[in-house]
Amino acid sequence: MLLVFVQCLGIQNEPSENFDWLLGKWQRTNEAKDKRTFEYWQKIKDTEYAGFAFTLQNLDTIHQEKMQLLKSDGDWNLLVKTPEEKDFIAFEITMLKDGLFECNNDSLPFPKKITYWREGEKLKANVAGDSLQIPFEFTKISK
Repeated sequence: MLLVFVQCLGIQNEPSENFDWLLGKWQRTNEAKDKRTFEYWQKIKDTEYAGFAFTLQNLDTIHQEKMQLLKSDGDWNLLVKTPEEKDFIAFEITMLKDGLFECNNDSLPFPKKITYWREGEKLKANVAGDSLQIPFEFTKISK
């Protein structure tokens, strides 16, 4: 009986492999005054999430990217694609905890590391290279 209890505790302490904490529509709060950045996340299935981000300056879209969180062969990856890129760029998820993930691609000059985490009601992200870091802070605008 005790052995079963200990095994159940071990399972509960493992991080959840779900990114539902990302879901919804988010607006960046630490953006330049003349810009507005949004990020939308939806769950496609248990092993796939889709994201879309864009930045407006006045009424013009000046940046956009598609994102996917995808589990393949037992490993999670973040895939990112801008309109200028032919294919998605893969970032291997190297740390996964409840409400946080970190991913890397050391073959790129920038970014090499992308981190997302929840802090209360806020969604935060950091995009980093060797000498440059860009922090993002979002507030939820709808589900």
